[in-house]
This record gives sequence, structure tokens and C-alpha cells, in this order.
Amino acid sequence: QVQLVESGGGSVQAGGSLRLSCAVSGFTATNYHMAWFRQAPGKEREGLAGINGYGGTSYTDSVKGRFTISQDNAKKTLYLQMNSLKPEDTAMYYCAAGGTWGRLLHGPDYTYWGQGTQVTVSS
Repeated sequence: QVQLVESGGGSVQAGGSLRLSCAVSGFTATNYHMAWFRQAPGKEREGLAGINGYGGTSYTDSVKGRFTISQDNAKKTLYLQMNSLKPEDTAMYYCAAGGTWGRLLHGPDYTYWGQGTQVTVSS
């Protein structure tokens, strides 16, 4: 079955960096879309960065210029490089696979989700 497993979360001071990884297995589709989401306590899930099956990317405004989404050539691992982290970036971070062309940051369009990895940024 399809499995997405995130790693790389942790605690960091404001201004620091983290790199999240999402290992994908069991997904046989080609040119599928993937994205990173986050959810902080008491807040709605937020789409951060998405990458379509052809390598095109999309970012929400709050992370543009700070976060970079990428994937390896074999599309087995998705990454999120996070720089200049802020306390408001504290949340559980999830990767997702599936998605819809042109709506990379729309969570309900994604079929498969990882279990999440916690990111905590202290001031």
C-alpha cells in the first residue's frame, strides 16, 4: 500500500533551518503531485508548497523565499528546505501525494498523507 513517512522535524531557534524529508513507497502512478502542509494547534491546515508531476512548484505567500520544495529524480523522496524559520512556523508538518493539477495547495484534493513531523521554532 502507499506509505508516506516524514522525517527531519525538530526544535530550532528563530532564524535557523531544517530540512524535512518524505519517503514515498507503494505509489505506482507517474507524474503525480505532492505537497507539504502544516497544522498548528487550534488552526486550520495550511498548504505550504507543492510540486506537480512535471516539476512545477507553487508556494503560499508566507513561505515564499524561505522554503523550497524539491524531490529526487526517482520521485521516491520529497523534501522541504526551510530557512529563516520563525516562531509562527511551529506546527505539525505533513506531506501528501495525489493532488490535482493547478490546485497543488488544496488539501482535500490529496489522497495520501504521512503521519507528520513536528517542527518547533523558539524565539
